[in-house]
Amino acid sequence: MSEYQRMISGQLYSAAKIEKEYNPQTSRALAQKINQISLLEQEKIIALEKQLFGSTGKSIYVNPPLQVDYGFNTHIGENFYANVDCIFLDVAPITIGDDVMFGPRVSLITPLHPIDADVRARGLEYAKPITIGNRVWLGAGVIVNPGVTIGEGTIVGSGAVVTKDLPAYVIAVGNPARVLREISEEDKHYWEKQESDYHETKKAD
Repeated sequence: MSEYQRMISGQLYSAAKIEKEYNPQTSRALAQKINQISLLEQEKIIALEKQLFGSTGKSIYVNPPLQVDYGFNTHIGENFYANVDCIFLDVAPITIGDDVMFGPRVSLITPLHPIDADVRARGLEYAKPITIGNRVWLGAGVIVNPGVTIGEGTIVGSGAVVTKDLPAYVIAVGNPARVLREISEEDKHYWEKQESDYHETKKAD
């Protein structure tokens, strides 16, 4: 098994021994290039971001600056938006669903280090994948820890640190993140009414 295969499968590996064809420096350099492009050149930014990540939907925009570890280990669905300063440490795979939104400074962190200090000192590490379901919204400064899955439609409040899986359609807050409440039918009806009022107001303008 190659060092890269060990890495993405969650086994101990040495970052110093990753095969040249998987060298993360190429992706990090591409991220740096994206960060230096004028925000007025949005089409160019989007084209490079589609090159940076392993796969994306047609509609994607990650507002620079952004940071990646490998880049190509992150797979993003349709209609994705991330605000500034987001971090994708994709030592293990990161999978992001459709219609997902990130606030500024969201961090997805897959790498882990052994508890034993001697093993750490010998340069061995490992990682666990992160999965973000469809229609998830992560607020500003959210940190998602290794191995976490966040269920469809869930909202995570600003500054939360997600250390364990979250179910679908809940609001979670805090450090460590905990479920505050479920997203209810009343929430849905309220916001559908707000949207209807918005469209009626636009017609009247």
